[in-house]
Amino acid sequence: MAALARAGFDDYVVYENDGTWTFAGGSLATVTLDATHVRVRSVVESDTEWSGSPGAALRAALDSLPVPGWRAYGSVHFGFSGLLPGLGLRGVAAPAGDLVRLLVPRTEVTIAGGEVTIRGEEQDRVREILREPMTGAAPRPRPIDVRVDGAGYRERVAQAIKEIRQGQYQKVILSRSVRIPFAADLVATYEVGRRGNTPARSFLMRLGGAEAAGFSPEVIVTVSPDGAVATQPLAGTRAFGRGADEDAAARTDLESNPKEIFEHAVSVRTAQEELRRVCRPESVRVGDFMGVKERGSVQHLASLVCGDLAEGRTAWDALEAVFPAVTASGIPKRESLDAIARMDEARRLYSGAVLAASHDGSLDAALVLRAVYQEAGVTWLRAGAGIVADSTPEREFEETCEKLSSVAPFVVPA
Repeated sequence: MAALARAGFDDYVVYENDGTWTFAGGSLATVTLDATHVRVRSVVESDTEWSGSPGAALRAALDSLPVPGWRAYGSVHFGFSGLLPGLGLRGVAAPAGDLVRLLVPRTEVTIAGGEVTIRGEEQDRVREILREPMTGAAPRPRPIDVRVDGAGYRERVAQAIKEIRQGQYQKVILSRSVRIPFAADLVATYEVGRRGNTPARSFLMRLGGAEAAGFSPEVIVTVSPDGAVATQPLAGTRAFGRGADEDAAARTDLESNPKEIFEHAVSVRTAQEELRRVCRPESVRVGDFMGVKERGSVQHLASLVCGDLAEGRTAWDALEAVFPAVTASGIPKRESLDAIARMDEARRLYSGAVLAASHDGSLDAALVLRAVYQEAGVTWLRAGAGIVADSTPEREFEETCEKLSSVAPFVVPA
């Protein structure tokens, strides 16, 4: 995947999903969506004003492509939430710029179980790249201090705790950015970082001048061709990777801590409510309640919420129902989004999604966390923590440091 990413494709997405790795390079078609228009750039081009459901607008644009059997890969910014019915904030301007960018690739390479499948153009070139031996010295990351801006973040957390105790909302995720003082080689960062992480999904991409590499701990939603839907909220966090005894003690604390259990339980309840909007209500169920998932430098409480799409509903409806992820926004969502708009800087891709979608109705969307971002000469990390009534500013700041440590040790200078 790294070799293909270095091969000179203008735009590309690498997506790892449960042992299957896909490289999507070059643009056979691009679909973008902003607050008012959905645009298609392909053999046939269009610029269409949309209203109502942004997911329906995206589905119609993709279905209009003169590309049989299309598959699309790309990104959804956190600001997409402001376009969703019921989540738009009064007095807040619609987010500017493209909020969704999807690539239907000219060249698609899938590697699963040692089998390589190549679709589209440049197949001979791809085979040559894959035959090249891996040579050269291992990339050398540069240390990054993740403990900056502690006072500013603690002040915002304290304000959120005050608002929660006043009854304005139950939970909110507040985040902070860490500026990296050098340009990063994101391909090398992805190579090194993937070896040091155990993600639910991983991704590496360059789309429209923006780059990102990440090791997503959580799936926002998956939809199979037959309409089976799943989301897996992760809420409740402790450090991991500090030695067997410390990890075991942290896990015991995680599984018995009232604040962490409450934070997780309300997230699972919200996920159930969201799936019932688009699934047959009787099909919505919870599996593996409050299991523990180890994700790089942290461990989380995790539950799987599943259902079956109701008649007439699509994968894009399911994405709208659960977006933004409850574990990256808060409860209730509208009130927590208001708090995020007041207390967080613009998130852009952070806590949005990287996704793969197909003509067969399937969709797989990973939550964009534990990532490094690079755009317009600026490189940064970002992490957040879930604030509830029993939170403390010091502990939530420490949680952001633990999460940042899933990526910070692996950033390789350009």
